[in-house]
Amino acid sequence: MENNDIEKYINQGILYDFYGKLLTEHQQRIYEDVVFNDLSLSEIAENEGISRQGVSDLIKRCNKSLVSYEEKLGLIKKFDETKSYVKEIQRIVKIYQDTKNEELISKIEELSFKILDV
Repeated sequence: MENNDIEKYINQGILYDFYGKLLTEHQQRIYEDVVFNDLSLSEIAENEGISRQGVSDLIKRCNKSLVSYEEKLGLIKKFDETKSYVKEIQRIVKIYQDTKNEELISKIEELSFKILDV
């Protein structure tokens, strides 16, 4: 599997983790079979009683929907921003523990306000 393919599957998994419940149960089942269970389109088509093309079209629609949800809601972007702020706070806390530099407290406070604004 090429690096680009790996990134694609990771991105699909992340999008699904955040927005998968917004898909229908039918879409969820088929999407999970492709992305997480690594079933072929033919296997899924046979299991679901639909054509291979039908499975392919459904996956494309699901991907488009998941990307659209992120574009509208931005939950993954917000999550990533919050995660980076928390990592920065953890880094500053370690420095503070070593130096007891009180100026670092204001930096932590500033980052915490950014988290609340995200």
